[in-house]
Amino acid sequence: MKSLTPNAAITSRDNAKFKALRGLAEDAREPRKQGRAIADGIHLVATAIARGVQIQQLIISEGAQNHPEVVALQMHNSALEALVLRDTLYREISALSNSVGISAVVKIPATPALNLSLGAVLLDAVQDAGNVGAILRTAAAAGVGTVVLGGGCAGAWTPRVLRAGQGAHFSLTIHEQIDLADALKNSYTKSIATVAKNAESIYDIDLSDSVVWLFGNEGAGLSPALAATATHRATIPLEATTESLNVGAAAAICLFEAARQRRGS
Repeated sequence: MKSLTPNAAITSRDNAKFKALRGLAEDAREPRKQGRAIADGIHLVATAIARGVQIQQLIISEGAQNHPEVVALQMHNSALEALVLRDTLYREISALSNSVGISAVVKIPATPALNLSLGAVLLDAVQDAGNVGAILRTAAAAGVGTVVLGGGCAGAWTPRVLRAGQGAHFSLTIHEQIDLADALKNSYTKSIATVAKNAESIYDIDLSDSVVWLFGNEGAGLSPALAATATHRATIPLEATTESLNVGAAAAICLFEAARQRRGS
């Protein structure tokens, strides 16, 4: 494959463009504040392009300029600006080990008015980036198109959540910093607060229509006030020796039980 002509690499941490990239990578408030985020790795970059997400800039490590996947991606997207960083600087904005060495600055899609009528996943103070990303990925796979993050959640467009989501962001409508109780007050869709005990089994609830799911913090679970606003309370039956599940695992079980019921299987 024909290679591209290497570009001069940015080598200084004092470079203004590098400082801006590092701010996006390190500050959880920056992506939503600036309306742009860093998609890290060849898979996320290629997925963003395939889904029609606006790419503002490619970021390439100096050592990856002639990598076949990087060359192919640039040749098929020649209009995109490519910023080359010295390898040591690139590693400061990328937490991926053994990666190809390419990322992209993507524009965060505008979000429409919040609409829960077709179902949604609501997250209450889910703080772990891996859990938030995994739930986004599960929601997309289970056919739930809207995810709503309340206060205290890890930022949806931060690099760690983007990596954990594995491209799910680009097929979802994601709302952040939403008053969840207020959103539920204005919704007539069945809502289910997931709790550890003293509730109906999810296998005994009709989930064949649209459902708004509420999942809570890793340690404290849903706030009692928020859980009280839901139309149903549900739990996942567990063995007596087990107290609870990780919120990511619980979300997967609930969303795919609902998907199973919608299919009528």
